[in-house]
Amino acid sequence: MAPNKVTREANRERARRVLDRLTEAYPDARCSLDFKNPLQLLVATILAAQCTDDRVNLTTPSLFKRYQAPKDYVAAPDEELQEAVRSCGFYRQKAKAIKRACQTIMDRFDGAVPGTMAELLQLEGVGRKTANVLLGECFNTPGIIVDTHCKRVSARLGFTKSAEPGKIEQDLMRLIPEARWTGFSHCLVFHGRATCQARAPKCSRCCVRDLCPFPDSREGKKAAR
Repeated sequence: MAPNKVTREANRERARRVLDRLTEAYPDARCSLDFKNPLQLLVATILAAQCTDDRVNLTTPSLFKRYQAPKDYVAAPDEELQEAVRSCGFYRQKAKAIKRACQTIMDRFDGAVPGTMAELLQLEGVGRKTANVLLGECFNTPGIIVDTHCKRVSARLGFTKSAEPGKIEQDLMRLIPEARWTGFSHCLVFHGRATCQARAPKCSRCCVRDLCPFPDSREGKKAAR
């Protein structure tokens, strides 16, 4: 057997063990945004760009009560919608993206949030990360969600050497069983927040420490000081 194939198989087995441990450690891992339907999740994910999920969840109850369909967002005066999302930051850009996405939903998809990657990518403010969130949460289509936690944790685990989201997504798709892509993504977020933090990772108490090369790396030893 070729050495690179041995490495790939060993990495897949290690990834499976990491996944199992993270699933056990974070049984409640899920999307942290509050929503009741695909439109609400679409709006919430647009607002979550460079904003915490907690802040978004404080903003959306009144927002969702006022705007319940794509036509409501499209009809809202720009200043009114901007003010409604101001607390999430970049409010002008986000309000504009929400309105344009909703206009596209009305024009091309009969007023319903579409359920495929190709269709979702036609919406303003939607990239592969947001599309995979929607597909996994609302349309039972698993996807790898490459956010800041996924980038950091997967790199430290040695599952990817890339900093490019599309390449990270592909690397992880090759390692993780498809049915578990969405759950794995949520586990990475929970682990990144609780243990594998950016500046002060808690390697000594990490549930996958023995499966992770980071603590013994130069960067890991520096972070532990």
